[in-house]
Amino acid sequence: MRANDLTDGLIAGAVGTTALNIATYLDMTARARPASQTPERSAGKVARIAHLSLGAPQQADNRRSGLGALMGYAVGAAAAVGFALLTRGRRQPLLRAAVLLGGGVMTLSDGSLTLLGVTDPRTWRRVDWLADIGPHLAFGLTAAATWNRLRPSR
Repeated sequence: MRANDLTDGLIAGAVGTTALNIATYLDMTARARPASQTPERSAGKVARIAHLSLGAPQQADNRRSGLGALMGYAVGAAAAVGFALLTRGRRQPLLRAAVLLGGGVMTLSDGSLTLLGVTDPRTWRRVDWLADIGPHLAFGLTAAATWNRLRPSR
């Protein structure tokens, strides 16, 4: 595995995360729904587990918001770098790559939220699952297309 493979994984993860965010914001706009509080809640849980003070209440709210977003980018990057390692830097059929990347990032994000006690997917309604699957599908497709575009032709 070359260092370029890991860099390309980071790039694919950043593109995928951007697509995930766009899909989420489009859903919020179309359905006039509020932003999810799960990123902030998970950031707060992680800070408590790590015994980190986030400051006074207003500062803590702002820091949880920022940390929640950063944790989302970290999950996207980790999934794509993991994919780069798994595939040993090789191009993959788009559908396979999209399922691995989208499913991987969905498992990482929903799994961590579940482990932290922020959510319980067993209680989700159909609309909740669709709101979760759509952006992760956007992540998978764009990250996979980016990954394959960055791979040298062989």
